[in-house]
Amino acid sequence: MSVDRRTDGVLVDRYGRVARDLRVSLTDKCNLRCTYCMPAEGLPWLAGPQLLTDDEIVRLVRVAVEQLGVTEVRFTGGEPLIRPGLVGIVGAVAALDPRPRISLTTNGIGLDRLAPALRTAGLDRVNVSLDTLDAARFTQLTRRPRLDAVLAGLAGAAAAGLDPVKINAVLMRGVNEDEAPALLRFALDHGYHLRIIEQMPLDAQHGWDRSTMVTAEEILASLRTHFDLSPDPAERGAAPAETWLVDGGPARVGVIASVTRPFCGDCDRTRLTADGQVRACLFATEESDLRSALRDGATDNELARRWRTAMWGKRAGHGIDDPTFLQPTRPMSAIGG
Repeated sequence: MSVDRRTDGVLVDRYGRVARDLRVSLTDKCNLRCTYCMPAEGLPWLAGPQLLTDDEIVRLVRVAVEQLGVTEVRFTGGEPLIRPGLVGIVGAVAALDPRPRISLTTNGIGLDRLAPALRTAGLDRVNVSLDTLDAARFTQLTRRPRLDAVLAGLAGAAAAGLDPVKINAVLMRGVNEDEAPALLRFALDHGYHLRIIEQMPLDAQHGWDRSTMVTAEEILASLRTHFDLSPDPAERGAAPAETWLVDGGPARVGVIASVTRPFCGDCDRTRLTADGQVRACLFATEESDLRSALRDGATDNELARRWRTAMWGKRAGHGIDDPTFLQPTRPMSAIGG
């Protein structure tokens, strides 16, 4: 099916969903080895020539913003803080007109050092992954003894004004499923916003097992042992998190139930991998190559046309509950969150 010419200027799919949120992976490399993401020895990383250059990233983001209606840009990885040109990329994107809102998803290691420069460059806010407050568990989960560095990164982000500072936590049965209340108390005490995420089938080992996933209902039940939760009256829109008022508000906690309460019908995301592939869905099994077109001399208009065509083919849902579901070949570290 060809793209309706009336969709020029936006990224719309055949179901009428409009993608205004762009997730850009800057690298597939990471300085942690989280057990639910990759093996202890790491993965075969993308070779340098395969990666988009800083200028290529900025150009594709510019096309998305100027020609395709993208209003939100989030930089991800792997671990985006280890990308040498990160501050410059953020600055170049912040200079676009119209200016998108710019955020970053990170494990927080080194964020205390980089946060002031990123804020000056134009970064608006950060999401920091933190699954446990216990140092021994952190080392078990990430295979690195770096909890103190992550906590310092959170504090540094807040001090730099990257507000709101959000925490992303994944709970796993038999590992850290008991920590939801402690994580929420920590977030409330420091002014951070907690989001707890159901574990998704995006690990490099393809070892995801639904029986080990802590569900949204279990997360909420655990939180309610220590807090009073009531539905957030605010409009959710396309946000992935269902939010709840904590003890009457104004504090909130979010639960992202990608598996048990999928929100595909309201999805407004498009993804660009570190090697220049467009992914219409986090769980897509197909990609569209913009890097080759860009390096072969494609115009901005041609790149925009290819991007619109890629998004037009987006499926209605991720299909995790379908017996025919196939986990993406690429793990989360290579796709970008």
